[in-house]
Amino acid sequence: MNTLWITAEEALARLGTKPQTLYANVSRGRIRAKPDPADPRRSLYQADDVRRLAERHAGRRQSAAVAAEAIRWGDPVLPTAISTIADGRLFYRGHDAVTLSDHMTLEEVAALLWESGVVHIGSAGCGKRGEARIANAFTLLATRVATDLPALGRKPSVLQPEAAAVLSTVAEGLAPWDGEPMPLDRRLAYGWERPDAADAIRRALVLAAEHELNVSAFAARVTASSGAALSAAALSGLATLTGPRHGGAWLSVTLLAEQAGSLGVREAIRGALSSEGLVRAFGHRLYPQGDPRAKALMAGFEAPRLYCSLAEAGEELLGEPVNIDFALAALTAAFKLPEDAPLVIFALARTAGWLAHAMEQIENGQLIRPRARYTGPGARYTGPAGVPEG
Repeated sequence: MNTLWITAEEALARLGTKPQTLYANVSRGRIRAKPDPADPRRSLYQADDVRRLAERHAGRRQSAAVAAEAIRWGDPVLPTAISTIADGRLFYRGHDAVTLSDHMTLEEVAALLWESGVVHIGSAGCGKRGEARIANAFTLLATRVATDLPALGRKPSVLQPEAAAVLSTVAEGLAPWDGEPMPLDRRLAYGWERPDAADAIRRALVLAAEHELNVSAFAARVTASSGAALSAAALSGLATLTGPRHGGAWLSVTLLAEQAGSLGVREAIRGALSSEGLVRAFGHRLYPQGDPRAKALMAGFEAPRLYCSLAEAGEELLGEPVNIDFALAALTAAFKLPEDAPLVIFALARTAGWLAHAMEQIENGQLIRPRARYTGPGARYTGPAGVPEG
């Protein structure tokens, strides 16, 4: 066998590392070395060992780059059968969400997403109707987390009724009700004393129930992957949803509408562009041709004239139609719902999606544990598997 030996300079060039790393690989037996016959003070290194280690490092760098890009609106990073966005349309387990919003309730969509039987949402009757508060949902969920069983190792047939119980808990905080059982959309509408808004709320709940691997769904899956209770996964999703770049985006829409009312729609849009560089009420990266959820929701009620003018001006000036955050804010204005109604509707709806993701992740059985690319001072050497030595 022809064994090729190379110099330190050649080995370092192929590895792309520092001399200290080369010597460490030799001491750990990863690269064989021998004295250079021409100069005993120097060493030669086994070329095949260097090549294998260089290929391994190149593969690791490539996968790390792919992962880093994927986590920022990139390629899919987790397999799921729950929902997908394709050709500008949103699908729940193969069904067009817009079509489902024509006739389904949130409870029926939950059954579809969970692949379960009929979902019954209970009511403890202890909340004062109309007092829908995110804080209430946090408190009730946190109480459950302290006592609920871990989800890991439990069958879907057991987890599905528990998911309905968790959704009932969230509903108790967001859509409190002390009367006869009724669908969640009517609980919200009647609790807010706006019965004429029930169908529009129903449509909104269906359209907002699930949206692939958004940040709150990812948070719920990470929590579920640890084996935590379904209520803990829902709590993680709810906490993530409150961020201004996710479920809290409706606030920027209402602020834009307020400014449009006093300054005019064009000046309001100009001001948002000048201060933030974007107008959150318009466009969505996953829907280049427009958010179909917003279009379907807006078609179900008569938006206030101000919102109609904003929608027209935004599309003219930005080239982007409105998104679901705009539609939820317009819905709130049209029916004079409580100020935080967009977040309440979003949170109640999306809980169904979080629970679907949590149960799918539990069935998958994998722990979600990406590696970090350390950029700070004093980094220690890491072995081939990326695990710090010692």
